[in-house]
Amino acid sequence: MISKTMLIAEVIKKFPQSKKVFDEFNMGCLSCMGIQNETIEKGCMMHGIDPEKLIKAIEKEIKQN
Repeated sequence: MISKTMLIAEVIKKFPQSKKVFDEFNMGCLSCMGIQNETIEKGCMMHGIDPEKLIKAIEKEIKQN
């Protein structure tokens, strides 16, 4: 459903409930203009986060809502 090559803005637009997960992982994505061009993988790399863990958390949140 979600891949690490997807743009963060694309994920947030498609799955608004993902905002909660980005916040839980302390990624200030919503206030950063870079999300228009930044992939999940790159954003995670910049924050020292395992992209697979983030993706699993987002997918879990999507399934719950």
